[in-house]
Amino acid sequence: MKVTDAAGICRAPIGVFDSGVGGLTVAREIIRNLPNERIVYFGDTARVPYGSKSKDTIIRFSRQIIRFLRTQNVKAIVIACNTASALALDEVERELDIPIIGVLKPGAKVAAETTKNGKIGVIGTESTINSGMYKKFICEQNPDIRVYGKACPLFVPLVEEGWLKDPVTEEVARRYLEDLLREEIDSLILGCTHYPLLRSLIRKIAGDSVNLVNPAYETARELGELLKTEGLENPGDPISRPAAEDRKKERFAGESSAAKDLTQERAVSKDMETECFAGENSGAKDLTQEKPVAKDRKEERFTGENPGAKDLTKGNPAKGSRPYPGQYRFFVSDAADKFCRFANSILPFEVETTGKINIEEY
Repeated sequence: MKVTDAAGICRAPIGVFDSGVGGLTVAREIIRNLPNERIVYFGDTARVPYGSKSKDTIIRFSRQIIRFLRTQNVKAIVIACNTASALALDEVERELDIPIIGVLKPGAKVAAETTKNGKIGVIGTESTINSGMYKKFICEQNPDIRVYGKACPLFVPLVEEGWLKDPVTEEVARRYLEDLLREEIDSLILGCTHYPLLRSLIRKIAGDSVNLVNPAYETARELGELLKTEGLENPGDPISRPAAEDRKKERFAGESSAAKDLTQERAVSKDMETECFAGENSGAKDLTQEKPVAKDRKEERFTGENPGAKDLTKGNPAKGSRPYPGQYRFFVSDAADKFCRFANSILPFEVETTGKINIEEY
């Protein structure tokens, strides 16, 4: 059933898709920055990774997923996958009558604006790096910037396995980053939505002098601007009000720990730019040190790593209380239980069910 009235369109969900769990870093930023919006998320876990596949294959996969999302009556789509953004966005955008955005341009824009020495590194899948799209977008803003790309094909399977701080992952990361650091880059784009989950490890290797650019936050911000421009902002679903009232009661229930968390949350600032690392000293240090480099790089507040996610729940009133029914729905093409467990380590609420669909039917 298609949504036809204006109010209904505004309350329709946003479709978000990725090759697997990495796009949850983008979904989380949308949840935090656009709390009224509804989301239908699809992770193509049966066909992950995308990074080694051809352009024609990625376009075919993207079309199938978009057809599925259209059956969910989405009002806009976010390709939360750098590979699909690089190889399929231009093609599928011409075929759609609803807004669709990717994650490459927001990240490229930020990196170009914040680099000080004009040397930017990009890590991503083989397909993303070989596409040259990050370099294209960066040089469109400033042709004098030098861009160094490095494919890191092992990162996605390591993240999917949950090996975020494993010694094997650290050794792989050191080998991948060696050449880029030799070029004295001052900015590094985490050019795959899986990579923010390795942020602390990459920070450890790259050092404090390199600004890590996570496109997830910038994508959420661009989405917000797009919805506003198109008149598609959700003003607040009526069904969400009881849940909101419950959360408000929880916040002001008089429990000392909750009151303390709320006070700390307010004291940070209204944009909560350091909230993610409230309980992780190393992460808090990273964010503080990055402020002189780029004071508005609020994307760093959600790294996606399990310790950071746990710290986030301490000051997040939504954790422990559920979103209103149907606000966030999750689907995968395989391994639903595994996806659900991973999602619960990243998102600020518990994902109770994840639907499994045969995406090849679309």
